[in-house]
Amino acid sequence: MEDNLMNNNFEGEVYHPAQAIIDEAHIKDYEYLYKMSIDNPEKFWSERAEEFYWSKKWDKVLDDSNPPFYQWFTNAKTNIVYNCIDRHLKTWRRNKLALIWEGEGGDVKTYSYFSLNREVIKFANVLKSMGVQKGDIVTIYMPRIPELIFAMLACAKIGAAHSVVYGGFSVDALAGRIEDAESKVLITADGGWLRGSIVPLKGIVDEAIARQGTIEHVVVVKRTGQEVHMAPGRDYYYHDLCELPVMNQNCETEMVDSEDMLFILYTSGTTGKPKGIVHTHGGYMVYTATTLKYVFDLKDEDRYWCAADPGWITGHSYIVYGPLLNGATSFMYEGAPNFPYPNRWWKMIEKYGISILYTAPTAIRGLMRFGNAWANRHDLSSLRLLGSVGEPINPEAWKWYFNVIGRGKCPIMDTWWQTETGGFMITPIPITPLKPGSATKPFFGIDVDVVDNDGKPVPAGEEGNLVIKKPWPAMLRTIYKDPERYVSQYWSTFKNMYQAGDSARKDKDGYIWVIGRLDDVIKVSGYRLGTAEIESALVSHNAVAEAAVIGLPHEVRGNTIHAYVLLRAGIDGNDALAEDLKKHVGHEIGPIAKPEKITFVDVLPKTRSGKIMRRLLKARALGLPEGDKSTLEE
Repeated sequence: MEDNLMNNNFEGEVYHPAQAIIDEAHIKDYEYLYKMSIDNPEKFWSERAEEFYWSKKWDKVLDDSNPPFYQWFTNAKTNIVYNCIDRHLKTWRRNKLALIWEGEGGDVKTYSYFSLNREVIKFANVLKSMGVQKGDIVTIYMPRIPELIFAMLACAKIGAAHSVVYGGFSVDALAGRIEDAESKVLITADGGWLRGSIVPLKGIVDEAIARQGTIEHVVVVKRTGQEVHMAPGRDYYYHDLCELPVMNQNCETEMVDSEDMLFILYTSGTTGKPKGIVHTHGGYMVYTATTLKYVFDLKDEDRYWCAADPGWITGHSYIVYGPLLNGATSFMYEGAPNFPYPNRWWKMIEKYGISILYTAPTAIRGLMRFGNAWANRHDLSSLRLLGSVGEPINPEAWKWYFNVIGRGKCPIMDTWWQTETGGFMITPIPITPLKPGSATKPFFGIDVDVVDNDGKPVPAGEEGNLVIKKPWPAMLRTIYKDPERYVSQYWSTFKNMYQAGDSARKDKDGYIWVIGRLDDVIKVSGYRLGTAEIESALVSHNAVAEAAVIGLPHEVRGNTIHAYVLLRAGIDGNDALAEDLKKHVGHEIGPIAKPEKITFVDVLPKTRSGKIMRRLLKARALGLPEGDKSTLEE
């Protein structure tokens, strides 16, 4: 595919897409469409919404009469599942593959849109038999198996909301989320496979239910087959329920209001209990479908793999809803990226002809540790586009991903967004010239700025607070049962601007460089240093695989920098290497950024979505309470 090559005649650090990529892209003029979307967002979003089925059209595209409680497509009636499945059944797509799934052990299942519909109907009938009604919230706690997707879609189909709790959370985290959602029904599995071992999901469920009092029924999908406790009258195996004749009857998709709740998803802050972020049917549907179509330039022949977990917002928007709304073929894998060997991902890309890979920098850096040989033994020529999500990607990992996995021809869509935003906010599209480490420019309709603490725009190159100045369709509507917290958390600092909680800077070309969470900025001797910048400098050293940096209080300098470093396979940490790394950071950024201390570690504390928990490292270093650890991976 010679004509797909990116032209590597980059100016400094700018990578220009090849003409062939521009010629094939859905959007060929970013500036024109972006200006139109900002000048007249209601016209822009109503045109996108016309691509979907509504049983009743909206009275108003945007109701901004009660900020920050914005509403989109008011009084319209639709259902996201009708647009994900039902409408495709009337076209040639009914026989197209919707999902290809591979288990960690190598077992494979495939579902066309026609067979996906059958599975979702079955699951919806099961939920109805359990007494689930429109407006109820069903908690889902499952491994990465197809039934997780069926369960989510089944909830939405009957007008219920889902609360997916990632299948690695602790008993406390699960119990707290069930209680907050007041769920009567919980969907789980006997277990899941990870690195050749069983994750005992049902045991965790039993313990969580014992700590709260709302669950009446538990539906258990058999995945691993080991013996689990089944409480009589409460717990039911899914396969047993499916054998009841009533479960195979048709189940119509319930039309709901555009602003009816589709799901809640809990995100933990640095303090306080996790927040239940509320998303709704109409605006979320239009936004996730549009962002995925334009950013990853989805074509009917693509095989798209978002290597996240459906339990996170990335999975909700870009494994489940976005791809199905676009009639795409998605791939999903159950297990770990390096099991049983570090070539597992590359092997599957070759086997299934994956054309788009969307993953997190932490996964890229983790696989980069094993060198180039594992990837080079596989034919990755089917790849057309790559993507990155979760945190700013350091330039070193960006270049490895681009050169080794993308073979120098696949543009990288480095996306910045949040659980709260519902979809991509700052992102390239395939025609955008790329700068490694920058999320580039805002998506259509997204009015982004970098401001000082008074809300005034800062000059190019200066660091400030990342804000969004206009509402957008997929924005969170509130925090479940806590509207005051919604206002204080996101809208209290800057009047009428959404505060993202990230620091960023804008360069002379208008590209946005997200530096990190505002609590991930260290002030040393009056200088503000982004942890991501120092970590990037450390990772650019050929001995380092990953790094996490924190600031610790210092009497003279305000803070000093402490670095935790994970070395590449086969390299041992010692004092000489620590000194070399300090000098390297000094050379890359400047003497002010040199770490005071470097600690070599075997593992870094991360959330299950792959973000390093720096506040945990800081709490441990200072001997302070570690706070909410429900999102901790290990």
